Amino acid sequence: PYGDPDYRMVRGELALPAPGREGGLLKLDDMFGLHPSLAGVHEAFKNKQALLVHAVASPYRERSHFDGQDVLENGGAEVGLLRDGWLNRALAPLGGSLGHEAAIAMAVNTPLVLRGDNSVTSWAPSQLPDAEESTLRRLQDLYADDEFFATRLAQAINSQEIAGEEAGMQRVRNNRNAEAVRSMMQATARFLTAEDGPRIAVLEAGGWDTHANQGTSNGALAGRLNGLDAGLTALRDGLGETWSETVVAVVTEFGRTVRPNGTRGTDHGTGTAAILLGGAVNGGRVIAYWPGLGKSDLYEGRDLQPTTDVRSVFKGILSDHLEVPDSLLERSVFPDSATAPHMRNLISV
Repeated sequence: PYGDPDYRMVRGELALPAPGREGGLLKLDDMFGLHPSLAGVHEAFKNKQALLVHAVASPYRERSHFDGQDVLENGGAEVGLLRDGWLNRALAPLGGSLGHEAAIAMAVNTPLVLRGDNSVTSWAPSQLPDAEESTLRRLQDLYADDEFFATRLAQAINSQEIAGEEAGMQRVRNNRNAEAVRSMMQATARFLTAEDGPRIAVLEAGGWDTHANQGTSNGALAGRLNGLDAGLTALRDGLGETWSETVVAVVTEFGRTVRPNGTRGTDHGTGTAAILLGGAVNGGRVIAYWPGLGKSDLYEGRDLQPTTDVRSVFKGILSDHLEVPDSLLERSVFPDSATAPHMRNLISV
């Protein structure tokens, strides 16, 4: 928010240069700019295929990664209130069955947001050598009379074929490496464009804590953002024509503190920004009920005050893009969310 009169004073040495200056922000409007590492997102914004929602947060107001992630993914108002995920609950009207699931988790373990009664699938690059053809044939014979295991084995073999040899050989031990993020985005595109493939994919990327030496135009955060940007660009390129029907939501469990700490970083905060991009996004806009950065404006004197519930964003995407009925959204996908109304006009007509 380079246009906020308190930005440079409160952000101190972590304030980024204004648009037009060396290492400066990429201008969105007279108030907001993007980090210079997000050039691909900026291009999408200029093409009206990306929008930003700022001062957004889940209902969670504490500072635990684990609890914050739980609330973000379960769609409830409290930690542990729901044991399944809001996106799984939204799958009911989208169809799908064992072997033809509507959603895929690009992870070894299915994240909470996709756990629940509706069947989903998953894929991740293996840490082990590929199985021999003879081993696969023996497994197929072993499972021939068991519908569940036979279907899962066939699905796994098909998934590996879809992901491709390059993705299968990507032996990464975490998803913090920029090349790993790009590779997973490319594999995601192959799944979403496959015949009878899933309509929805979920990816997670860790390593966003910047408690020390956060950097500004360059540094640790700049490198992470550059990897994210490259991954999103790879996803767009891999989707091809399908990009025109796509919405990507980039969200996080909480933000960072406004003021730098004593080690030139930031700590766990509250309000943050979400990015929506894709050919189906009604983009070229920043949506922000901006609270300001004055001392009296900050949440608990240290955080960006959230003014938009992230569930409103999710409701807008699910309703206007995937045509999930509003009645289902209010009753079971996001129970106890009357204070988070469906956000309109996120999707292009």
